[in-house]
Amino acid sequence: MSGRSTMRVEFEEQGERVVYRRHRNGGGLVSPQANVDATAFVARDAWVEPGAVVESGASIASGAWIDTDARLGEDVVVGKYVHVGPGVLVGDRARLEQGVRLGAGARVEPRTRVPEDATVAAGDVVTRARYGIAA
Repeated sequence: MSGRSTMRVEFEEQGERVVYRRHRNGGGLVSPQANVDATAFVARDAWVEPGAVVESGASIASGAWIDTDARLGEDVVVGKYVHVGPGVLVGDRARLEQGVRLGAGARVEPRTRVPEDATVAAGDVVTRARYGIAA
């Protein structure tokens, strides 16, 4: 077995062929319909779905899932096993600690830290006053 990783991954889901590519910085699985900046880090077992946007300097940890049409701003840190739901907006330099769940259409203001295992309901807005400033 060679040390070379596969840059394209295909599988079948509900009768349809699904294709992902490995992000060069971290090797995470990224839909060809997603836009992930080259400077962002996507851990090998993290997923970025179609329509998602991940801006420069963002970091997505192991087991995280960035759902369809979600947007991560610059220098956002996504912890292990986080789910960023469909259409979620996460502001620049926000920090999502391990196990966070963001419901569809939720919004996290810039420089906000969402604590470990927090669940944010669909459509909610998380402000700095609610959870504090990212370290």
